[in-house]
Amino acid sequence: MTNKEKDTVRSKAKQKLLSTQRYLDFSGVHDDTLLLKNGGIRAVLEVSSVNFNLKSEEEQNAIIYSYQRYLNALNFPVQILIKSRKLDIDLYLENLKEKMRHQQNELLKRQMAEYIEYIAKLVEYADIMEKKFYVVVPQNPPRAEKKSFLQSFWEKIHPDDKVEDIIRRRKEFKTLKNSLDERINVVTTGLENCGLNVKKLDTQKVIELFYQSYNPQLAREEKLSPVDAYAMEKNPEDNLVES
Repeated sequence: MTNKEKDTVRSKAKQKLLSTQRYLDFSGVHDDTLLLKNGGIRAVLEVSSVNFNLKSEEEQNAIIYSYQRYLNALNFPVQILIKSRKLDIDLYLENLKEKMRHQQNELLKRQMAEYIEYIAKLVEYADIMEKKFYVVVPQNPPRAEKKSFLQSFWEKIHPDDKVEDIIRRRKEFKTLKNSLDERINVVTTGLENCGLNVKKLDTQKVIELFYQSYNPQLAREEKLSPVDAYAMEKNPEDNLVES
């Protein structure tokens, strides 16, 4: 294959990737916040679970009443997301292997190797699943909430992100972020009163969530590098926004 043919193949693959990205509703992640193409922003909160059936009747009633108060305190919509995926213990096994390499006792070293092999096979063949729970908190600019059906339909069939849309989103971001933070506090307080732990996903975790959702098999084989390791190119609109 000639260099020209290779360039053509790469170009077509890149065009196909960009074509797919055109139809995604979000444009990126910034400051631990998901940015939508319609100008809206979203925060993703990871919420712990509770085994309701193991609670006493008194504890169950307390949880129900706390959750009821939480729902009554909401004057905006939220989305509850439950994800089931195969248990990923690669990081745990890597930590064990690192400790094993520094282990001086040969008996303990051999036992650790056997344990690592056993756990890896158990997870692989038993198909152990884990559930994670998320609450998505939204904040939209007025222009996004007042779109007519025809406007929404037109954007669906013409999904290209325009430069003026990017500039407008960046100008609106700070104001929307302040309102979003207030909503996050309401949701966090209400869920913590139910005895749940709430943690806002940072930029790295939000990217990983979408990476695992859109590429479940690839995510098992290729882990994402930290966000700081990515080379970010300066956007030509940055000067326009800040001026």
